[in-house]
Amino acid sequence: MPDGFTADGFIHLSTPTQVHLPANRLFAGRTDLVLLSLDPAALGSPVKWEPGVPTDPASMLFPHLYGPLPVTAVTSVEDYRPGADGTFAARH
Repeated sequence: MPDGFTADGFIHLSTPTQVHLPANRLFAGRTDLVLLSLDPAALGSPVKWEPGVPTDPASMLFPHLYGPLPVTAVTSVEDYRPGADGTFAARH
């Protein structure tokens, strides 16, 4: 599998308003995360909007990239820090 792919065969992405869900599920308390903002037009591979895990809101779909993530698609990088309680908040 190419770098960045999960066992699922795609790269998990999130919108700003949903990124806190996987961050809290997988990385609560971590202070070394960064958020990458991406230019969808520069991805060059299909993005499919699909359900997350059963604990996510029922109607929420997450973007999944079915191909490599080109560095040229990254438009910004910013630190993503949890609050004092170790949890991440939704972005707007």
